[in-house]
Amino acid sequence: MSPDFAVRAVPLDRAGIRRFLRVPYAIYDGDPYWVAPLLFDLRKVFTRANPLFEHAEMHLWVAERGGRDIGRIAGVVDHHFNRREPVPTAFWGFFECVNNPAVSGALFEAAAAWARHRGLQRLLGPMNPTSNDECGLLVEGFDSSPTLMMTYNPRYYVDLVEADGFRKAKDLLAFYVDISKAPLERLHRLADKVRQRYPELVFSPVRRKSLTADLGKIKDVYNSAWQANWGFTPMTDAEIDFMADRLKPLLVEGLVWVVECRGEPVGFMLAVPDYNQVFKPLRGRLLTPKLFGALPYLLQRKFPTGCRVITLGTKEAWRNRGLESVMLSEGFKTGARVGFKDAEASWVLEDNEPMVRMMGIFGGHVYKRYRLYERPV
Repeated sequence: MSPDFAVRAVPLDRAGIRRFLRVPYAIYDGDPYWVAPLLFDLRKVFTRANPLFEHAEMHLWVAERGGRDIGRIAGVVDHHFNRREPVPTAFWGFFECVNNPAVSGALFEAAAAWARHRGLQRLLGPMNPTSNDECGLLVEGFDSSPTLMMTYNPRYYVDLVEADGFRKAKDLLAFYVDISKAPLERLHRLADKVRQRYPELVFSPVRRKSLTADLGKIKDVYNSAWQANWGFTPMTDAEIDFMADRLKPLLVEGLVWVVECRGEPVGFMLAVPDYNQVFKPLRGRLLTPKLFGALPYLLQRKFPTGCRVITLGTKEAWRNRGLESVMLSEGFKTGARVGFKDAEASWVLEDNEPMVRMMGIFGGHVYKRYRLYERPV
């Protein structure tokens, strides 16, 4: 018996991208926790404006039944990633689907067949579209909305993915910190000691007006500090410029820091207010009357009640010396000024023991878990 649905390729043009991006609205209808991404921003990821496509390929599919789209998936081949990996890999990402294993299985097979045709051997995901972007399937922590640039999905997605033969590759952890209960005085004292111990270090906030000048330092630290991490792919200068351009309107002075030692960048922290609290009522669209409620936040006259620490690290030679405590201390001082009540640190590799230990010391606990899945094609 033939299925009552079909999986169709979608072109990477304006109409195809618009169709692909509409799929989640039916899937999440009535879900109180879903936050629609801002469509004007997300569209950029799929266009040639994204420098990822200088070294990557992407293909899109939708599942259609009776004139309605009921699922979607993207296949991505990042040639820079495969230069570092022993197993030629295709990413799968942007997965959305009704609760039907036949439909999800057909979507995964479309991505797998595409990967086989390119001589690849493994599917790894979800990557939306790479590990430098949103990634991971939510497997624990379904009782709250995601923070900015983190994923969310229904609980049944876990069953759909595992029913298709995918198995855990790695877990990514999100830590929650109740700022009112965090040992901030201890953190500030530790930060003061680090500053005294290493007077040659210069800790500088990154401002919107200085972002362009500071990007070279950020690129240096980012690609050096995380190069040994599982699944990491260095970002090109153009990719970091692209990401910075997307994040620049959200930056708050005092939440982004660069550390230098005698002119060499050695550490970096990026935190942003959790603007998902603001974007949620917009349902992905700026041209709505609800934008007026968001404007005071977008103009930074008001701030959300939480923030997300996206990136925090140092070059290898400066690890275990407490530089992170100084950056976190300064970030919490800013948080107190703007009224943050809580913070999320995400994501952290499950086997990154130093970072897991540090988050525990400063009052963080794992409250969401995301999983990357793999299987042979």
